[in-house]
Amino acid sequence: MDSNIQPFGKRFQKSLLGIMLGTTLVSGPALADTLRVAGNFATDHSSSLAMEVFKQEVETATDNDIKVHLFPAMQLGGASENVDQVRSGVLSMTWIGVSFLSRTVPELEAISLPFVLKDRETAFRVIDGKVGDLLNDKLADKGFVALGFMELGARHITNSVRPIESIEDFDGLKIRLQPNETHLNSFRALGASPVSMGINEVYSALQQKVIDGQENPFSIIRKNNFGEVQQYLTDTNHFFDFIVVVANKKKFDRMSDDEQQVLRDAMNKAVAWQREKAAEEDIQSRDELIAAGMKFNAVTPELNQAMQQKTSGIVEDLKERLGADLVDAVLEGAKS
Repeated sequence: MDSNIQPFGKRFQKSLLGIMLGTTLVSGPALADTLRVAGNFATDHSSSLAMEVFKQEVETATDNDIKVHLFPAMQLGGASENVDQVRSGVLSMTWIGVSFLSRTVPELEAISLPFVLKDRETAFRVIDGKVGDLLNDKLADKGFVALGFMELGARHITNSVRPIESIEDFDGLKIRLQPNETHLNSFRALGASPVSMGINEVYSALQQKVIDGQENPFSIIRKNNFGEVQQYLTDTNHFFDFIVVVANKKKFDRMSDDEQQVLRDAMNKAVAWQREKAAEEDIQSRDELIAAGMKFNAVTPELNQAMQQKTSGIVEDLKERLGADLVDAVLEGAKS
């Protein structure tokens, strides 16, 4: 350890002294003693389990001088609330689908282009390279530190009206999507009627026929029991989605170099663990949905081509909104 950096135990003693003198952890350099970390994924989702890996790694590496308190499954509010809580400093960190950060950091939409990240290998190559570095800078500009990108996964459509067998089957379907303009515009281009809605509202909206369907990775469809109120499942694979783990930048910057490195190392292990687990979870979830009675149909090459043609204008639309550099970096990384 650098001789200029105090050991964790001594730093923690000083933080306690600060409290006794009437100061708070939030106002001083020792605020990292407790990290409050919230997410909206189910307790048994691979991302929530990966955060348990992160917690164990951090607490072991610091001999419990830094404690990590996890709040999965919307215990501290929904995704949008967690974003606001991290940005304001009420929370130290959150793990969240990137779409729920795209209203604050619209550049994240560059990794939401339809049919560009065709598989997880391509997706990880893009996000772990130049594109990830560019997005980290954009997140920092808005007060966040990106610690890692996990897999949310390829997104697929369910609905209760009809199987999706041709491009015409999208016409007029009221499909719930995340609050991401690229996602919404893509489904408008397909002929559907997209509806932006928080995940906590989706089950009842499907049950009450307020919406016809929704789109999510297989694991999210299964864990939210959408198969109970949806009949048809189609492997459209239209977007590949990420979970980003972000910290409040001011809080992170006030940590020592050693503490910051502990968090980064712990998150690297958690992300690697989650990506492997997510691949297994994806296949298992699809099979369980089919076994539970959902009517599954695979997208034909003809339908896939028609979907790509319908959404081909999204790239230029996004370049106009975000600038060409970032979008081109995604396209180039996806080709490598």
